[in-house]
Order: sequence, then C-alpha cells, then structure tokens
Amino acid sequence: MAAVDTARAHAQAVLRVRGLALAAAVLPAAAAVVLLAGRFTGRLGAPGAPDAAGWDAVRWVVCAVAVATLLVAGLAARAHRRAVPPQTPVVPLARAQAPELYRLIDELADRLEVPAPSAIALTPDCDSWLEDLPPARAGGTRRPSGPAPEPPAPVLVIGSPFLWWMRAGELRALLAPVVAGTAAAADPDIAAARRFLRGLDASLDATPPPGVVGAPAPAAPRAGRRGPAALTDRITRRLLGACRAHSAELERAVAGWASEQARAVDYGLRIAAQEQVGLAYAGWDRLLTRVALPAWRLGRHPAHLNAGVVAALTELSRRDRLADGYGSRLGDRPACDLLEEPGTVDEAVSLLAAELFFGRPASGAWREVEWSDYPAEVVDAGWRARATALQSALDRLAPQARPGAPTVTRLLGRLAEGGGEQLAASLTAQLARTTAPAPLLEPVRTGRDLLVDHVTAMVCCAAVDTAGATPGLDWLDGPVLLIGGVRRTDLAEPVAQAVEQGQDGPLRAWLDAADVRLEKPVRL
Repeated sequence: MAAVDTARAHAQAVLRVRGLALAAAVLPAAAAVVLLAGRFTGRLGAPGAPDAAGWDAVRWVVCAVAVATLLVAGLAARAHRRAVPPQTPVVPLARAQAPELYRLIDELADRLEVPAPSAIALTPDCDSWLEDLPPARAGGTRRPSGPAPEPPAPVLVIGSPFLWWMRAGELRALLAPVVAGTAAAADPDIAAARRFLRGLDASLDATPPPGVVGAPAPAAPRAGRRGPAALTDRITRRLLGACRAHSAELERAVAGWASEQARAVDYGLRIAAQEQVGLAYAGWDRLLTRVALPAWRLGRHPAHLNAGVVAALTELSRRDRLADGYGSRLGDRPACDLLEEPGTVDEAVSLLAAELFFGRPASGAWREVEWSDYPAEVVDAGWRARATALQSALDRLAPQARPGAPTVTRLLGRLAEGGGEQLAASLTAQLARTTAPAPLLEPVRTGRDLLVDHVTAMVCCAAVDTAGATPGLDWLDGPVLLIGGVRRTDLAEPVAQAVEQGQDGPLRAWLDAADVRLEKPVRL
C-alpha cells in the first residue's frame, strides 16, 4: 500500500498549496480587522493617544492592501471557477449500444474491488484512459441543502483500434490497470487535488496530456492579456509551478497503485496483450497516413477505419514472418463483437478521426466512402487531381504561358531539359495556395518529393487510360497501380531518376514495356 500512501501524501501537498494561497489572500484582511477592532476598543491608537496618528496610517495602509488583495484573489478565484477543463473529443457509447462491453467492464471492476466507470467512450487513437466528467453548472438554480453529492465515477475512454484488433480477453487484460484507476479517482484528497489542478490548467488554456489527469503542462500567457487578467495569469502560473513536482509524483503513484491492484487479474494475458498494442499502433498509424489521408484530402472519409486496421494488420501478419503467430488469434472472438452494431460505431469513430486529424474539408462537409469504392473514388480521383495540378504548373512555365496537351511526352521533355527544379518550385507554390496541410499527419516534404508524387500520378493516369491498368488499394501502402491485376512496385525508381537527374530513359522504357501511349492526352 506504499503507492496509496504516496499518492495521498502528494495530493495533500497540492491541497496545502491551495490552502496557503487562500491564507495569503485573507491574511491582510485579518490584519485589517484586528487593527480596526483595536481602534474601536481604544487598545491600538485610541483617539488622543500620542501614537494615534501612526496607528491610523498603519490602518489605512493595511486596509488598502487588504482590499487590493481580496480583489485580486476574487478575480483569480472567479477565473478558476469559470474555467472549463477541456474534454477530449470522443464517441460516447450508451449501455444499450454495448451491453456486453459494459458487463465486461463491470465484472472487471468487481474483481478489482474498485468503482466501475460511469460510462464508456471511444477515441480514434491507440490509447486508453479515465477522464473525469466536467463539473455540473448550477445555471442560476439554488444548490440543494445538505452535504455535497459525491462526484460521479470517471468515463473509461478506449482506443477504438484496440476494440477491433484485440480479442475480448486481451482487451479485458489490457484495461485492468486503467479501470483500477477509478479507486484513486474516488479518493477525496486525490479528487480534490486533481480538480484544483484542472482548474488552474483550464484558466490558462493549458491542456494536460490525455491520460494524465490534472498534470500541469507549461502554459504560455495569452496574447494581449493586460491589467488584472495578466496578474491572475501570473498568480495561476506560480501556483502551477508550486504544484508541478507534487502533481507529477501524484500521477506516478496513482499509476503504481493501479498497477498493483491489477496485478492479480489476467497478468499473463496482459503481457501478451501489450505486444498487440505496438502492432495496433503501427497498423493504425500506417492506415491513417497511407490510406485515410489521401481520401481526406479529397473531402472523403473512409466509413470504416477500424475494419480497415484489422485488414491492414491481417495483411501484415501474412507478409511478415515475425507476425506469423498473430494469424492464429483471429479465430478468437474479437472485442468489437461486444458492440451491438459495430459498423455504426465504426462510422462515428471514423468521422471523428477525420475531423481530429485533418479538420474540415474544403467543401465544408465530409462524404463517406466505402472500401469497395476507394480505388475509383479516391485512388483514381487523387491521381487525376495531381495530374491536373502538374499540368497547370507546366502551363505556367510554357512560353507566353500557353497551355499544352496533358501528355506524358510533354512532361518527360520538360524533365529531360533540366526543368525539374523550376517545375518543382512552381508546383510547390501552387499547392501552398490551394491545398490545406494536415499538420498532425503530413510530414515535411520538399519540392522534389511533391514533384515525384505528381509525376507518378500522371504516369498512373496514362497507364489507366491507355494500357488497361486499374487503380487499387493496398492496406499497408495505400493507393497502388495494378497492371493485369498485379501490383507494380517498380515505378518509383525510374520516376525518381527522371525528376532528380533528368534521365527520362528508364521511365520511357518502363512505359514502353507497360504499353502506355505517351502521346495520348491524359483524361483530367
């Protein structure tokens, strides 16, 4: 129980900081009350006494300091009270939507002898944590008399890739330490310390990392804050600084406490489940960057990302020798079977993923795309959008900016003449004006990298239009080109040589071997 005592000790240290701040706020007022009482009782600076003038001066100064201190403290308390801690965007799961999942979590909480989470929600990320419910607002109504009701248990947030990839037993084992954390959330001292820290964080617009409830993050002052607001921000930052070490140790001790409680539940299975966490993370990251991002750029969002990550990881297990053992797991019951309608929940999580990781599309509204329609509506459309952008860049570099036919012959001629640098610069400037980046997923790319992508797209369009090729989807690599039903992986090197070195011979040889007609205009 050392972790329990350590967590409570650090929580009480945080509360002592709060108490000292309150004492500092009321101390001048208390001194002013003593001085005023001494004046009226005649014990301190009675009228006519030799020291009356001195005591009157002290009283005025202390009263002024007390008023100023109480005013600043009131402003700070008002800012902390009105601040709303940020909530992670999630897809809530009602008990009717997942009765078996709720039953599994309730039984797990009983085995751990901790309070059950008040609700379950899903997040499009490979992580799971407990998130406290926001405090209820009174809305002008009177608070009921009597003791304050106990705060509700926190919400269990589960990463959706875990729910689709893991088996039901693996998910239970993985969530055991997380669910065990509800015991700490129910402790009065720990809960009060976390509420205090969350209020400080929220008043500075500082969001603690997901899963570390109440951990103060370094906050920069808001731009343009002056006067009393700047002063309250400074006080808040000082309080956060005083609590920072205790807050970090508090969360570390709570994690150790939860780990000790969960050790007796599915410990061996949890070790195996941890291996699946890394695999799920790799598959989810690859699916988002290679498969979902091309669709998001076109204003389309794949409707079933979680089903896609299962397909991606299954494909990985087929290709990778190190993952051979994972295929045998697929015969066990997946955790997503604990949902009443997995497809509907997957659609909601997939839409949330698009909004979180990409933002709003240029059209203003997302359009769903099924995996069966992905090659035609995303791969082919994306290639043609890139080919159109490349053609516009070529036209701007043409003499008198006269447009030319969108042919591969024209493109290769420009590259062979050493115009790759100019074309890359023109294309980069055009995309900077017309394309919104996805900073959470988009790596930093050079102009040559962009030009390679657009030349590849132009070649793929020509292959589709003149050589009977078809667009395809690879679960791990995203859009691919199929010729005769076989994926062609040998296009990258000749395209890179043409762009970076101006050597169009290898690319022409590849096009000739694929029966692509260079002189025929590409359909844009």
